[in-house]
Amino acid sequence: MTERPARRLLAVSAAFTVAAGVFVIGSAYSATREREDLSAKDLKRVAAVTALATDFSKAEQYEAMSAGAATSLASVDVNSFSHFSENITFEERGTFKLGNALFQKLWVSSPSSTQASDGLGPLYNARSCQSCHIKDGRGHPPEGAADATSMFLRLARPAATAEEEAALKSFHAMSLPDPIYGRQLQDQAIPGLKAEGHMAIDYREEPVTLAGGEVVRLRRPTYSITDLAYGDLDPATTLSPRVTQPMLGLGLVQAIHEADILALADPDDADGDGISGKAAVAIDPATGRKTLGRFGWKAQAATVRQQSAEAFAMDIGISTPEVPLHDGDCTPAQTACLERPNGVQKRLGDAEAPPPVMDLVTFYAENLAVPARRKASFPETLAGKRVFYETGCVSCHHPKFVTRRDAGNKAHAFQLIWPYSDFLLHDMGEGLADGQPVGVATGREWRTPPLWGIGLTKTVNGHTFFLHDGRARNLTEAILWHGGEAQAARDRFAALEKQDRDALLTFLESL
Repeated sequence: MTERPARRLLAVSAAFTVAAGVFVIGSAYSATREREDLSAKDLKRVAAVTALATDFSKAEQYEAMSAGAATSLASVDVNSFSHFSENITFEERGTFKLGNALFQKLWVSSPSSTQASDGLGPLYNARSCQSCHIKDGRGHPPEGAADATSMFLRLARPAATAEEEAALKSFHAMSLPDPIYGRQLQDQAIPGLKAEGHMAIDYREEPVTLAGGEVVRLRRPTYSITDLAYGDLDPATTLSPRVTQPMLGLGLVQAIHEADILALADPDDADGDGISGKAAVAIDPATGRKTLGRFGWKAQAATVRQQSAEAFAMDIGISTPEVPLHDGDCTPAQTACLERPNGVQKRLGDAEAPPPVMDLVTFYAENLAVPARRKASFPETLAGKRVFYETGCVSCHHPKFVTRRDAGNKAHAFQLIWPYSDFLLHDMGEGLADGQPVGVATGREWRTPPLWGIGLTKTVNGHTFFLHDGRARNLTEAILWHGGEAQAARDRFAALEKQDRDALLTFLESL
């Protein structure tokens, strides 16, 4: 079984410089070395309860409750990702429902008689949050149809000036936009404007033979843009395809103490195990300070609110106090776009989605519950859990944390949660590389996605497309695409007997 003592919870990696009680991560930012929210007694309790499993004959205590007291116990169905956390108050449930209404709200172009609902675009990818995050779950590539609503192309290029280099170095810019098309390709537009273009995907199948002779055919995608409406892309602009991620447990992820995530990082692979997780850096808009990035495919956002504001601006073209872009992702080169009226209503505030809207949407996003595990104690599930550990999957998909005692919402405080992620950046190899740096993430690095809820993807979203661009059509393909730091674990999986591979899949489907 894979044991990684140097990356265990609360262990201090030799890759960090420790000074005056803080972690100093390069020259990026510093964070507290210890959990100041816990007593010495609690620290011992947390270390014990979050230690990696060694006994696979039975389920661990509370293992079926993936999100602690916040876990949803509702019946499994198409709405399994859309329930509120079980431990929020009665009053908070009303707030959650109001946030849900805004999450589903269809925005319209300006001017409009609806007033509080106008401001769409002018260029956009979706008219509502729910249009991308279908049933609050996982997006998918446009299989057999033109609908790419839950998948989009991020655009970025290298710095061309000293000022741009400085912006990237200070993290005031996580990436640089295409001069004409901005940070994201918008494939829809309000009446009177042309959409920027449309994503095109070409797949080439590649066979992979597993132990025992089973052949799996992987799809290698190539991306391009058709119908460019405003001229050519900058030759240096890269395309990064992204499907939308599930919305589960975001408030709990936000409540994980920085020190517990940083303790898992080993950017220089000081322990020599081939895994070199790296902490992401982001600017927290609320404080203007550098902090740990933990949301998004490249961990480019520090908070749920920041991630939500970025999505409002880039996906829908709606401004917020955090991202006050009334014209969305329109660039100075798109003059017709900039000439369109925006949806700011001065009586409501200085943004199309003013603070009350952001408060409600953020609360909703922070309190979508994680469903309870299914069959966590079944022998076949436990057999798969053993294989999950022995193949080294836990090196990145870290099983569990205990959240902060002083979390902003009591429902998120001091909960034992099982996200199966270290929330760090890892080199996933050339096969999954998008060539697009974001913050400290290179063009080969991605944040480890949480696995909780992954087994209900088919039930909720009607598909089993995985990875950042949905190229994997099932969990087996997703594992086989792992490279870079995960290559050894991937090879161990491919070398397993079919019975053990099936057991591992059974474990994943229980999450």
